[in-house]
Amino acid sequence: MCSQKKPLAEPRCLWSPMTWNSLHAARHVSVCMGTHPTGIEMENSVRLDSYSNVAHARGPVARRIAWTIVSRLFFQTHFPYPSSWKRTLLRGFGARIGRGVLIKPSVTIKYPWKLSIGEHSWIGEGVWIDNLVDVHIGAHCCISQGAMLVCGNHDYTRTGFDLIQVPIRLEQGVWIGARATLGPGSVCGQHSVLALGSTCAGQMDAWTIYRGNPAVPVKTRRLQASE
Repeated sequence: MCSQKKPLAEPRCLWSPMTWNSLHAARHVSVCMGTHPTGIEMENSVRLDSYSNVAHARGPVARRIAWTIVSRLFFQTHFPYPSSWKRTLLRGFGARIGRGVLIKPSVTIKYPWKLSIGEHSWIGEGVWIDNLVDVHIGAHCCISQGAMLVCGNHDYTRTGFDLIQVPIRLEQGVWIGARATLGPGSVCGQHSVLALGSTCAGQMDAWTIYRGNPAVPVKTRRLQASE
């Protein structure tokens, strides 16, 4: 059972007017007692103002602007545009899309030029592919409704909250269940399954069904010929 902590008292703020001659303007400075960290604390505190994502290669500005418009009009919409249109548009932006790929409405893809999808795979409604780096989805994969593929994370041990980017790879026949999440560096072996609402950020063995948060193997996947 989680322990309950006593709420911290509100910090007291003292307001002091500065002279016109010193600042050439009438203004006030707030000095909040108890809220300013010391030098040592500053060195050991998260400083989001020092965050840098210069290592994040987004692609040319014009291409990103064009993709934002196309994505809003044809992908992030409830209107059921034909998948053939969407396949053509994605290829036009550099994605490698196999034949017969099915893409449902309300799908968000960060950068199509960092995406490859094998033939006859399904991308369900509301799927979010946050591919800061490469995402590979093999042939005959199913990504169900509301699933997320997230390539980015932050290093919580760094004061600058440094960005971490690791590719995601799904081999042939993988099924990612509805509302399930794949984190950075996920590698899903062929015909593996991530169950409804589960979370994985690592290796999923082939022909294995995973469930939970974090996901653990629960059984072996066995296939029978359809009638």
